[in-house]
Amino acid sequence: MQQRLYKRTLLIVVLSQIFGGAGLAAGVTVGALLAQDMLGNENFAGVPAALLTLGSAMAAFLVGRLSQRYGRRSGLAIGFFAGGIGAIGVVLAAVSHSIVLLFASLLLYGAGTATNLQARYAGSDLAKPTQRAKAVSIAMVSTTFGAVAGPNLVDVMGGFAVSLGVPALAGPFMLGAAAFTLAGFVFLIFLRPDPFVVAKAIAEAQDRSGRPDVQANARTTNNRGIIVGATVMILTQIVMVAIMTMTPVHMKHHGHGLGEVGLVISIHIGAMYLPSLITGILVDKIGRFAMSVASGGVLLAAGVVAAIAPADSMPLLIIALALLGLGWNFGLISGTALIVDATTPATRARMQGTIDVLIALAGASGGALSGIVVAHSSYATLSLVGGFLSLLLIPVVIWSRKDQNVVSDAKPYNRTV
Repeated sequence: MQQRLYKRTLLIVVLSQIFGGAGLAAGVTVGALLAQDMLGNENFAGVPAALLTLGSAMAAFLVGRLSQRYGRRSGLAIGFFAGGIGAIGVVLAAVSHSIVLLFASLLLYGAGTATNLQARYAGSDLAKPTQRAKAVSIAMVSTTFGAVAGPNLVDVMGGFAVSLGVPALAGPFMLGAAAFTLAGFVFLIFLRPDPFVVAKAIAEAQDRSGRPDVQANARTTNNRGIIVGATVMILTQIVMVAIMTMTPVHMKHHGHGLGEVGLVISIHIGAMYLPSLITGILVDKIGRFAMSVASGGVLLAAGVVAAIAPADSMPLLIIALALLGLGWNFGLISGTALIVDATTPATRARMQGTIDVLIALAGASGGALSGIVVAHSSYATLSLVGGFLSLLLIPVVIWSRKDQNVVSDAKPYNRTV
C-alpha cells in the first residue's frame, strides 16, 4: 500500500514540476536584463536574483510550516499560487515602468521558485531509505522539461508580449504566471491522500508498536547530518546563483542576443535537472558524502572555464554553465538526501523549510554581490571566486566523517519513513 501511494505521489510531483520548471526559468533568464533595462545601470543587475531568492526564503519558511501542520498539498499549492501572482505583478511593473512594483513582485515571484524546490521533498515522504535520493532525482528531472523549454521561449514570449503592448522582457513572466498557477492546481486537486500526512501516521503507528529499536529510530534526529546536508546545499547555491545571475548580463554586454542567452541558460538549467536520475542512483549507491565532494570539484571546473572563456565563445560559455548546473545538481541531491535521512516525520517538513530558507538567503547574497563584483572587477573574477569557494565542501565532509555516528558513505540512514 505504501509503495503504491509512493508511486502515485511521484507521478503527481512529476506533473507539477513540469509546469513549475517553466515558471522558474523566466526569472532566471531575463530577470537581471529587465532590471538593467528599467534601471539603466549594471550595478544593480544582481538585485532581481537577490529579491527572487529573498522571496524564496520567506516562502520556504511559510511553505515548510504549512506543510508540517496541514500537509504538502496545502503548503505547495499556496506557494505556487503566490508565485503566479508575483509573475503577474512583474508584467504590470514592466508596463507601468514601476521599479517599486517590480521589486515587490519579484519577492512574491520567489515563492514559486521556493515551492518548486520544496516539491522534491513530497516525492520522498513515502520512499524507503534506499529510495530517497532516487525519489528526489525523479522530482528534479521532471523539472527539466519545463525549465529547458522556458528560456528557449524567450523570443516567442517576447514577441507575444510586444503584440499586446507589453515590453518584450516581460513576456517570459507571462509564461511564468500561467505555469506556476497550473502547478498549484495540480497539487490542490490531485495530491490526495497527502503523502506527508500518511508518513506521519505510519511513524506514529510504529512508535506505538512497543519495539524499542523502532521507537528510538522514529524519534532520533541526527544534528550533524542536518548541518552537513545544509552546508552542502548552501555553498552550491551561492556559487551557482552568483555565476548564473551575471552570465546573461556578461553575454549581452559583449553583443550576444536574447536567443543566445536563452540557449546558454536553457542548457545550464538542463544540466541542473536532467542528470538527476543518474545522480540519485549514485547518491544512493556510492554515498552522500562522495557526491558532495564531487559537487565541489565540478563547480570549481565551472568557475575556471567561465573565467578563461572569451566573451564571444559560445561553446566555452555553454560548457561552463553546463558544469555549473551539474555541480549544483550533485550538491542539491546529496544534501537533500542527508536532510531526509537525518530527520523524522515529527519535524521533517518544518526542518526542510528552515533549511531551504538558509539556502535561499545564501542565493540572495550571491545574487546581490555578483553584480557589484562584476561592476568593480570582472566576470572572470566572479567565476574564479565562486569556483574556489566551492572547495569548502571538502573540509565540511572531512569533519562530518570524524563522527562515527554519522551514516557510512555507502549507505543511507536506516530510518523510518
